[in-house]
Amino acid sequence: MTDLSLRMPNTRLRAVLNLGTQRSPALDLPPALKAPELFGDWDDEAQLSDLYVEYPDGQLHFETTSAGSDHHFHTPAGDHRGSSPWSANDTRVLLQWATQLASAYHALLPKLLDDITQAAAWHDAGLDLYICEVEEPVQLDLLEIEVEGELLTLPWLGAGTVSHDHIEGENHPIALLWGAGESEPDQPIAQAWTDPRTGEPRSQAVPGIDWNVIGLAAEEVLPWLEGIYLNHHVIPDAAGTLLSAVLRRLGGLSSDRASS
Repeated sequence: MTDLSLRMPNTRLRAVLNLGTQRSPALDLPPALKAPELFGDWDDEAQLSDLYVEYPDGQLHFETTSAGSDHHFHTPAGDHRGSSPWSANDTRVLLQWATQLASAYHALLPKLLDDITQAAAWHDAGLDLYICEVEEPVQLDLLEIEVEGELLTLPWLGAGTVSHDHIEGENHPIALLWGAGESEPDQPIAQAWTDPRTGEPRSQAVPGIDWNVIGLAAEEVLPWLEGIYLNHHVIPDAAGTLLSAVLRRLGGLSSDRASS
């Protein structure tokens, strides 16, 4: 089992960002939908932004381009579903709120994500304040976030080299890839995924692996892989935490109204 007590301390980051003046209207989300988890992404080639509004019982996904927005729904596990998991009235209010949030978010891209990436890099370098560059006087927003500490993990101590990558499947699986010597890791030796019941990582070895060649026993590799999974796919990093805070501010959900 991975020892979750071996964590780095949480840290704080303050970021001054240009979030424009467009905000979602002061809508009261339905009681059951007042606390969404918000995530966003950007496809530079397609000039398309993604907005994910997630709840324990389902997800709303918006895709926005200069031509407009489209939305669809997912199950909690991320599978597509043809209709909303919520009541008609709750869905109507949520869509009105999310449509304006998706538009406000899209209008700030890709510059906003560049600033978030820079702020995260400053945080990783041990700095706790980032201020974006602007070409003319504009209203700026100050956001303060707490960044969760990563799990303390050892470097790879086996033979060869390893990497990890997403693979197809439910519950966000990744594969641990291995390569002999300094060759490119391309042989799957283990997998990790999120247990949908507990939210904790689970892992298993790929059958038929010669662990003597790998240089570590499977019983040592699997807990190590779960730690890597936690750090890279469960514990929010500085960029993800800041992006979530930005989306909450744009959507009128943040209680922190400080601005500069």
